[in-house]
Amino acid sequence: MAALCENLGVNEAGHLTFAGQDTAELAKQYATPLYLLDEDRIRKNCRAYTEAFRAYFPAGSRVLYAAKANAFAEIFRIVQQEGLGADVVSCGEIYTAKKAGFDLSNAYFHSNNKTDEDIRFATENGVGCFVAESEEEILAIAQAAAARGIRQKVMLRITPGIDPHTYEAISTGKVDSKFGVAIETGQADAVTALALAQQQLELVGFHCHVGSQVFDEDVFERTAVVMLEFLASFRDHYGYTAKELNLGGGYGVRYLPDDPSYSLSEKLRQLSAVIGKTCEKLAYPQPAILMEPGRSIVADAGLTLYTVGTVKRIAGYKNYVSVDGGMTDNPRFALYGAIHEVVSASDALAPRTFRCDVVGRCCESGDVIRTDVLLPETVQRGDLLAACTTGAYNYSMASNYNRVPRPPIVMLSGGKSRVAVRRETLEDLVQYDL
Repeated sequence: MAALCENLGVNEAGHLTFAGQDTAELAKQYATPLYLLDEDRIRKNCRAYTEAFRAYFPAGSRVLYAAKANAFAEIFRIVQQEGLGADVVSCGEIYTAKKAGFDLSNAYFHSNNKTDEDIRFATENGVGCFVAESEEEILAIAQAAAARGIRQKVMLRITPGIDPHTYEAISTGKVDSKFGVAIETGQADAVTALALAQQQLELVGFHCHVGSQVFDEDVFERTAVVMLEFLASFRDHYGYTAKELNLGGGYGVRYLPDDPSYSLSEKLRQLSAVIGKTCEKLAYPQPAILMEPGRSIVADAGLTLYTVGTVKRIAGYKNYVSVDGGMTDNPRFALYGAIHEVVSASDALAPRTFRCDVVGRCCESGDVIRTDVLLPETVQRGDLLAACTTGAYNYSMASNYNRVPRPPIVMLSGGKSRVAVRRETLEDLVQYDL
């Protein structure tokens, strides 16, 4: 199991271990379905970014945790302790961060469609910087800043036209994306000029985001070159020099043992070298670099445990193993075919020769955890299964479809466990019903 991530293992009882703890014992203590998060792994991933940023990028560069990957109070406390800022996309994420004691001056507020109420709420709560995506939004932020008598920092989200060769649903840097304003159409120039004309706004720089789950060596390097050429061109025509360049997030994580490995430090070193050479070529002062990792901070720190309910064998066709969770706690397969490694947590050393689809409990044919899984031939009701690398976009996308309560989040650290988000109850499901 360590071939996928070093926080996975198997103990003498044949049980899967996660963050050094017996998953069978955790399931007995907290019940299933159960989200587990390895706090020590989260902190290690944060430090990998912050240490590389200190080594390779100019002063003022910073790492922002993309809260959409997994947003709850404790995660904001952890990333703040590790020196990260935050990328937030809604009033809900802003409010959660505030309740957790997160310093909102270190928050950057995204979203392609911020409402007037969103903008008012963010300015009232001291959000440090807006990432604006349209003329309408620029004018709305300026109006809200004027009403409060402040000068609001903003960045502009630019679409560089880069295809990262990732899932279509999580590709965001192409010209025809709903996000940002395109360079090649001339709209980026016009929106930047408008922002600079607003006395209530301080334009600190530019943002782009080419997508998520990027492994290709040159995606961020190509993006940086395109963006720096835009910054230099705009300086030459309008006299504005950007202080910050935000390259978004998106370094990939290993969901399966065959997925490629890489050195984050080496990738960031290579990116820094390209930025330096490009700035020298363009005679452009190096801006502070920002990135917004989310998935690569929390994904491999997560594991979801399920209990098997039924094993359905259809002779000559296929087999199904049904569990007590499903698309309510992991909708990623249903949304865009995302695949997680699924293994037996009860009998992790047994030969895996039983081919099946692992499916959920919802009344929906698309309720699938993963197709074509190999499990022990002995798999039966009451066994535990584990879906690996579920720390990103599982809890944050979870729902109450079929009126199924969402699982708790249990944090693991130093051989101990604690509840960070309690399990929803049936009473929780009806608390808003009249």
